[in-house]
Amino acid sequence: MTHLWVRAEERPNEERVGILAEGVKALRDAGFRVTVENSPVRALPLEPYRAAGAEIAEAGSWRQAPDDAIVFGLKELPLDGQPLRHRHIMFGHAYKGQADGRELLKLFKAGGGALYDLEYLVDESGRRVAAFGYWAGYAGAAVLLKCWAAQQRGDICGPVGVYSGQAALLEELGAELAATGRARPSALIIGAMGRVGTGSADLCEAMGVATTRWDMEETAHGGPFPEVLGHELFLNCILARPGTPVFVPASAKTDPRKLSVIGDISCDPSSAFSPIKVYDRVTDWAAPALRVHDDPVLDVTAIDNLPSMLPAESSEDFATQLLPSLMGLDKLESGVWGRAKAEFDRHVAEV
Repeated sequence: MTHLWVRAEERPNEERVGILAEGVKALRDAGFRVTVENSPVRALPLEPYRAAGAEIAEAGSWRQAPDDAIVFGLKELPLDGQPLRHRHIMFGHAYKGQADGRELLKLFKAGGGALYDLEYLVDESGRRVAAFGYWAGYAGAAVLLKCWAAQQRGDICGPVGVYSGQAALLEELGAELAATGRARPSALIIGAMGRVGTGSADLCEAMGVATTRWDMEETAHGGPFPEVLGHELFLNCILARPGTPVFVPASAKTDPRKLSVIGDISCDPSSAFSPIKVYDRVTDWAAPALRVHDDPVLDVTAIDNLPSMLPAESSEDFATQLLPSLMGLDKLESGVWGRAKAEFDRHVAEV
Protein backbone atom coordinates (compact mmCIF):
# COMPACT_ATOMS: atom_id res chain seq x y z
CA MET A 1 0.00 0.00 0.00
CA THR A 2 1.39 3.40 -0.98
CA HIS A 3 1.90 5.52 2.16
CA LEU A 4 2.00 9.31 1.89
CA TRP A 5 3.37 11.07 5.00
CA VAL A 6 2.51 14.78 5.07
CA ARG A 7 5.08 16.43 7.32
CA ALA A 8 4.79 19.66 9.26
CA GLU A 9 6.85 22.47 7.73
CA GLU A 10 10.03 23.34 9.62
CA ARG A 11 10.81 26.71 8.04
CA PRO A 12 9.91 29.90 9.96
CA ASN A 13 6.86 31.76 8.60
CA GLU A 14 5.74 28.72 6.63
CA GLU A 15 2.06 27.92 7.12
CA ARG A 16 1.22 26.29 3.77
CA VAL A 17 0.39 22.67 3.05
CA GLY A 18 0.39 20.81 -0.26
CA ILE A 19 -2.76 18.72 0.14
CA LEU A 20 -6.30 19.53 1.29
CA ALA A 21 -8.54 17.29 3.38
CA GLU A 22 -10.50 16.59 0.19
CA GLY A 23 -7.28 15.32 -1.36
CA VAL A 24 -6.66 13.02 1.58
CA LYS A 25 -10.14 11.56 1.14
CA ALA A 26 -9.53 11.01 -2.57
CA LEU A 27 -6.26 9.19 -1.83
CA ARG A 28 -7.85 7.10 0.91
CA ASP A 29 -10.73 6.16 -1.39
CA ALA A 30 -8.14 5.04 -3.96
CA GLY A 31 -6.49 2.73 -1.42
CA PHE A 32 -3.62 4.92 -0.20
CA ARG A 33 -2.51 5.22 3.41
CA VAL A 34 -2.09 8.85 4.50
CA THR A 35 -0.43 10.23 7.63
CA VAL A 36 -0.62 13.94 8.42
CA GLU A 37 1.63 15.49 11.05
CA ASN A 38 0.09 17.93 13.47
CA SER A 39 1.35 21.48 13.04
CA PRO A 40 0.72 24.42 15.35
CA VAL A 41 1.16 26.91 12.50
CA ARG A 42 -0.47 25.29 9.47
CA ALA A 43 -3.05 27.64 7.95
CA LEU A 44 -5.59 24.85 7.48
CA PRO A 45 -7.00 23.07 10.56
CA LEU A 46 -6.14 19.46 11.41
CA GLU A 47 -9.60 18.03 12.13
CA PRO A 48 -10.79 17.90 8.50
CA TYR A 49 -7.75 15.75 7.69
CA ARG A 50 -8.61 13.37 10.52
CA ALA A 51 -12.23 13.24 9.36
CA ALA A 52 -11.01 12.43 5.83
CA GLY A 53 -9.26 9.32 7.12
CA ALA A 54 -5.71 10.51 7.75
CA GLU A 55 -3.66 9.07 10.58
CA ILE A 56 -2.31 11.88 12.77
CA ALA A 57 1.32 12.04 13.89
CA GLU A 58 3.45 14.46 15.84
CA ALA A 59 5.36 17.21 14.05
CA GLY A 60 8.79 16.03 12.94
CA SER A 61 8.02 12.34 13.41
CA TRP A 62 8.62 11.67 9.71
CA ARG A 63 12.18 10.90 10.75
CA GLN A 64 10.89 7.69 12.36
CA ALA A 65 8.39 6.93 9.58
CA PRO A 66 8.51 3.49 7.93
CA ASP A 67 11.13 3.19 5.21
CA ASP A 68 8.50 2.86 2.50
CA ALA A 69 6.68 6.09 3.42
CA ILE A 70 6.83 8.93 0.90
CA VAL A 71 7.43 12.11 2.91
CA PHE A 72 5.66 15.15 1.50
CA GLY A 73 6.45 18.74 2.45
CA LEU A 74 6.90 22.02 0.65
CA LYS A 75 10.03 23.85 1.74
CA GLU A 76 13.46 22.31 2.10
CA LEU A 77 14.57 20.58 5.30
CA PRO A 78 17.14 21.83 7.83
CA LEU A 79 20.61 20.57 6.96
CA ASP A 80 21.26 18.80 10.25
CA GLY A 81 23.73 16.27 8.87
CA GLN A 82 21.36 13.32 9.16
CA PRO A 83 21.31 11.08 6.08
CA LEU A 84 17.95 11.05 4.30
CA ARG A 85 16.65 7.51 3.79
CA HIS A 86 13.10 8.26 2.67
CA ARG A 87 11.69 9.32 -0.64
CA HIS A 88 10.86 13.02 -0.26
CA ILE A 89 8.54 15.32 -2.20
CA MET A 90 9.46 19.00 -1.70
CA PHE A 91 11.06 22.03 -3.26
CA GLY A 92 14.69 21.04 -2.83
CA HIS A 93 16.45 24.04 -4.44
CA ALA A 94 19.33 21.72 -5.18
CA TYR A 95 19.89 21.58 -8.95
CA LYS A 96 21.02 25.06 -9.94
CA GLY A 97 24.22 25.45 -7.99
CA GLN A 98 22.53 26.86 -4.89
CA ALA A 99 24.77 27.07 -1.84
CA ASP A 100 23.00 24.35 0.19
CA GLY A 101 21.90 22.20 -2.72
CA ARG A 102 25.01 20.07 -2.88
CA GLU A 103 24.84 19.39 0.86
CA LEU A 104 21.21 18.29 0.56
CA LEU A 105 22.09 15.91 -2.24
CA LYS A 106 24.94 14.48 -0.16
CA LEU A 107 22.45 13.65 2.61
CA PHE A 108 20.24 11.82 0.13
CA LYS A 109 23.22 9.94 -1.26
CA ALA A 110 24.37 8.96 2.23
CA GLY A 111 20.93 7.74 3.28
CA GLY A 112 19.84 6.11 0.05
CA GLY A 113 16.72 8.26 -0.22
CA ALA A 114 15.43 10.18 -3.21
CA LEU A 115 14.14 13.66 -3.97
CA TYR A 116 11.07 14.22 -6.12
CA ASP A 117 11.47 17.95 -6.53
CA LEU A 118 8.17 19.78 -6.94
CA GLU A 119 9.79 22.26 -9.29
CA TYR A 120 10.63 19.39 -11.64
CA LEU A 121 7.25 17.68 -11.72
CA VAL A 122 6.49 18.33 -15.37
CA ASP A 123 4.21 16.96 -18.05
CA GLU A 124 5.32 15.58 -21.42
CA SER A 125 5.78 19.11 -22.78
CA GLY A 126 7.99 20.16 -19.87
CA ARG A 127 5.35 22.36 -18.20
CA ARG A 128 5.10 22.17 -14.42
CA VAL A 129 1.99 20.40 -13.21
CA ALA A 130 1.63 22.51 -10.06
CA ALA A 131 3.10 25.81 -8.94
CA PHE A 132 2.61 28.51 -6.33
CA GLY A 133 3.55 31.04 -8.97
CA TYR A 134 0.43 33.20 -8.99
CA TRP A 135 0.49 33.86 -5.24
CA ALA A 136 4.28 34.28 -5.21
CA GLY A 137 3.89 37.01 -7.79
CA TYR A 138 0.95 38.58 -5.97
CA ALA A 139 2.68 38.68 -2.58
CA GLY A 140 6.02 39.65 -4.12
CA ALA A 141 4.49 42.69 -5.79
CA ALA A 142 2.91 43.65 -2.47
CA VAL A 143 6.28 43.53 -0.70
CA LEU A 144 7.86 45.47 -3.58
CA LEU A 145 5.32 48.27 -3.06
CA LYS A 146 5.88 48.21 0.68
CA CYS A 147 9.59 48.74 -0.01
CA TRP A 148 8.79 51.68 -2.28
CA ALA A 149 6.45 53.22 0.30
CA ALA A 150 9.16 52.93 2.96
CA GLN A 151 11.61 54.73 0.67
CA GLN A 152 9.14 57.61 0.31
CA ARG A 153 9.21 57.91 4.10
CA GLY A 154 13.02 58.01 4.03
CA ASP A 155 13.13 54.54 5.52
CA ILE A 156 13.69 50.90 4.60
CA CYS A 157 10.91 48.32 4.65
CA GLY A 158 10.25 46.78 8.03
CA PRO A 159 9.04 43.24 8.84
CA VAL A 160 6.18 41.68 6.90
CA GLY A 161 3.87 38.91 8.04
CA VAL A 162 1.02 36.56 7.27
CA TYR A 163 -2.39 37.88 6.22
CA SER A 164 -5.74 36.33 6.98
CA GLY A 165 -6.67 36.74 3.33
CA GLN A 166 -6.31 38.71 0.13
CA ALA A 167 -8.74 41.46 1.22
CA ALA A 168 -6.75 42.18 4.39
CA LEU A 169 -3.52 42.53 2.39
CA LEU A 170 -5.08 44.91 -0.13
CA GLU A 171 -6.63 47.08 2.57
CA GLU A 172 -3.37 47.48 4.49
CA LEU A 173 -1.25 48.06 1.39
CA GLY A 174 -3.65 50.60 -0.08
CA ALA A 175 -3.57 52.65 3.11
CA GLU A 176 0.22 52.47 3.22
CA LEU A 177 0.58 53.74 -0.35
CA ALA A 178 -1.99 56.49 0.17
CA ALA A 179 -0.13 57.70 3.25
CA THR A 180 2.95 58.49 1.16
CA GLY A 181 1.06 61.26 -0.64
CA ARG A 182 2.96 60.34 -3.83
CA ALA A 183 1.74 59.32 -7.26
CA ARG A 184 1.98 55.61 -7.87
CA PRO A 185 5.31 54.45 -9.35
CA SER A 186 5.73 52.63 -12.68
CA ALA A 187 6.70 48.97 -12.82
CA LEU A 188 8.26 46.67 -15.41
CA ILE A 189 7.38 42.99 -15.14
CA ILE A 190 9.46 40.38 -16.99
CA GLY A 191 7.70 37.07 -17.35
CA ALA A 192 4.33 38.81 -17.36
CA MET A 193 2.55 36.05 -19.30
CA GLY A 194 3.35 33.34 -16.77
CA ARG A 195 1.68 32.51 -13.49
CA VAL A 196 4.10 34.56 -11.39
CA GLY A 197 3.89 37.56 -13.68
CA THR A 198 0.10 37.40 -13.80
CA GLY A 199 -0.06 37.49 -10.01
CA SER A 200 2.32 40.45 -9.88
CA ALA A 201 0.36 42.31 -12.54
CA ASP A 202 -2.96 41.68 -10.77
CA LEU A 203 -1.64 43.10 -7.50
CA CYS A 204 -0.17 46.14 -9.26
CA GLU A 205 -3.46 46.73 -11.08
CA ALA A 206 -5.38 46.50 -7.81
CA MET A 207 -3.09 49.19 -6.37
CA GLY A 208 -3.27 51.50 -9.41
CA VAL A 209 0.34 50.90 -10.47
CA ALA A 210 0.96 51.25 -14.22
CA THR A 211 2.87 48.25 -15.55
CA THR A 212 4.96 47.48 -18.61
CA ARG A 213 4.56 43.76 -19.26
CA TRP A 214 7.34 41.86 -21.02
CA ASP A 215 7.69 38.22 -21.87
CA MET A 216 9.90 36.09 -24.13
CA GLU A 217 9.50 38.25 -27.23
CA GLU A 218 10.80 41.39 -25.53
CA THR A 219 13.82 39.64 -23.98
CA ALA A 220 14.78 37.37 -26.89
CA HIS A 221 17.58 39.68 -28.08
CA GLY A 222 19.51 38.92 -24.88
CA GLY A 223 20.04 42.46 -23.62
CA PRO A 224 21.11 44.89 -22.46
CA PHE A 225 17.75 46.13 -21.16
CA PRO A 226 17.93 49.87 -20.37
CA GLU A 227 14.15 49.92 -20.00
CA VAL A 228 14.54 48.19 -16.62
CA LEU A 229 16.41 51.20 -15.28
CA GLY A 230 13.78 53.52 -16.74
CA HIS A 231 11.05 52.25 -14.40
CA GLU A 232 10.86 52.89 -10.68
CA LEU A 233 10.05 49.26 -9.91
CA PHE A 234 11.20 46.01 -11.53
CA LEU A 235 9.76 42.53 -10.98
CA ASN A 236 11.66 39.47 -12.19
CA CYS A 237 9.11 36.69 -12.63
CA ILE A 238 11.05 34.07 -14.58
CA LEU A 239 13.05 31.14 -13.25
CA ALA A 240 16.82 31.36 -13.56
CA ARG A 241 18.17 28.74 -15.96
CA PRO A 242 21.03 28.32 -18.42
CA GLY A 243 20.75 30.98 -21.10
CA THR A 244 18.72 33.44 -19.03
CA PRO A 245 19.96 36.93 -19.95
CA VAL A 246 21.08 39.45 -17.35
CA PHE A 247 18.30 41.94 -16.69
CA VAL A 248 20.06 43.99 -13.99
CA PRO A 249 23.88 44.11 -14.30
CA ALA A 250 26.13 44.93 -11.37
CA SER A 251 26.71 48.38 -12.87
CA ALA A 252 23.04 49.25 -12.27
CA LYS A 253 23.91 50.35 -8.74
CA THR A 254 25.68 53.43 -10.09
CA ASP A 255 24.18 53.75 -13.59
CA PRO A 256 21.75 56.62 -14.19
CA ARG A 257 18.32 55.21 -13.33
CA LYS A 258 14.82 55.76 -12.06
CA LEU A 259 14.84 52.23 -10.65
CA SER A 260 14.69 52.16 -6.85
CA VAL A 261 13.24 48.73 -5.95
CA ILE A 262 13.83 45.30 -7.48
CA GLY A 263 11.52 42.40 -6.64
CA ASP A 264 13.28 39.17 -7.56
CA ILE A 265 10.36 36.78 -7.20
CA SER A 266 12.37 33.86 -8.57
CA CYS A 267 14.90 34.52 -5.88
CA ASP A 268 18.02 32.58 -6.94
CA PRO A 269 20.88 34.98 -6.10
CA SER A 270 23.36 32.19 -5.41
CA SER A 271 22.77 30.60 -8.82
CA ALA A 272 25.22 31.34 -11.62
CA PHE A 273 22.16 31.84 -13.83
CA SER A 274 20.63 34.64 -11.75
CA PRO A 275 19.61 37.57 -14.00
CA ILE A 276 19.92 40.07 -11.13
CA LYS A 277 23.57 40.86 -10.45
CA VAL A 278 23.30 43.57 -7.78
CA TYR A 279 22.72 41.27 -4.78
CA ASP A 280 24.00 37.96 -3.45
CA ARG A 281 21.61 36.73 -0.75
CA VAL A 282 17.92 36.29 -0.17
CA THR A 283 15.93 38.52 2.15
CA ASP A 284 13.42 37.36 4.73
CA TRP A 285 10.25 38.33 6.54
CA ALA A 286 12.07 40.13 9.34
CA ALA A 287 14.17 42.19 6.91
CA PRO A 288 12.45 42.05 3.50
CA ALA A 289 14.61 44.72 1.83
CA LEU A 290 18.33 44.59 1.16
CA ARG A 291 19.80 48.02 0.45
CA VAL A 292 22.44 47.55 -2.23
CA HIS A 293 23.09 51.25 -2.92
CA ASP A 294 22.46 54.45 -1.00
CA ASP A 295 22.66 57.34 -3.44
CA PRO A 296 20.49 56.99 -5.38
CA VAL A 297 18.78 54.40 -3.23
CA LEU A 298 18.31 50.86 -4.58
CA ASP A 299 16.64 48.10 -2.58
CA VAL A 300 16.17 44.44 -3.49
CA THR A 301 13.48 42.21 -2.02
CA ALA A 302 13.85 38.47 -2.58
CA ILE A 303 11.86 36.33 -0.14
CA ASP A 304 11.80 32.67 -1.09
CA ASN A 305 8.49 31.64 0.51
CA LEU A 306 6.28 34.53 -0.55
CA PRO A 307 3.06 32.51 -1.06
CA SER A 308 2.97 31.84 2.68
CA MET A 309 1.95 35.47 3.19
CA LEU A 310 -1.45 34.26 1.95
CA PRO A 311 -1.23 30.64 3.12
CA ALA A 312 -4.87 29.61 2.84
CA GLU A 313 -5.36 30.85 -0.74
CA SER A 314 -2.00 29.58 -1.94
CA SER A 315 -2.39 26.15 -0.32
CA GLU A 316 -5.85 25.64 -1.84
CA ASP A 317 -4.62 26.65 -5.30
CA PHE A 318 -1.49 24.51 -5.26
CA ALA A 319 -3.12 21.45 -3.71
CA THR A 320 -5.85 21.47 -6.33
CA GLN A 321 -3.25 21.55 -9.11
CA LEU A 322 -1.11 18.80 -7.56
CA LEU A 323 -3.77 16.26 -6.55
CA PRO A 324 -4.04 14.52 -9.95
CA SER A 325 -0.31 13.79 -9.78
CA LEU A 326 -0.50 12.59 -6.16
CA MET A 327 -3.14 10.11 -7.29
CA GLY A 328 -0.39 8.51 -9.39
CA LEU A 329 2.08 7.99 -6.54
CA ASP A 330 1.57 4.24 -6.81
CA LYS A 331 3.32 4.47 -10.19
CA LEU A 332 6.49 6.32 -9.18
CA GLU A 333 8.51 4.89 -12.05
CA SER A 334 6.50 6.64 -14.74
CA GLY A 335 4.94 9.96 -15.70
CA VAL A 336 5.73 13.09 -13.72
CA TRP A 337 7.32 11.09 -10.90
CA GLY A 338 9.57 9.14 -13.22
CA ARG A 339 10.77 12.34 -14.85
CA ALA A 340 11.45 13.93 -11.45
CA LYS A 341 13.39 10.86 -10.31
CA ALA A 342 15.52 10.92 -13.46
CA GLU A 343 16.40 14.56 -12.71
CA PHE A 344 17.41 13.62 -9.17
CA ASP A 345 19.48 10.68 -10.35
CA ARG A 346 21.35 12.90 -12.79
CA HIS A 347 22.26 15.48 -10.15
CA VAL A 348 22.98 13.15 -7.24
CA ALA A 349 25.46 11.27 -9.41
CA GLU A 350 27.55 14.42 -9.59
CA VAL A 351 28.11 14.77 -5.81
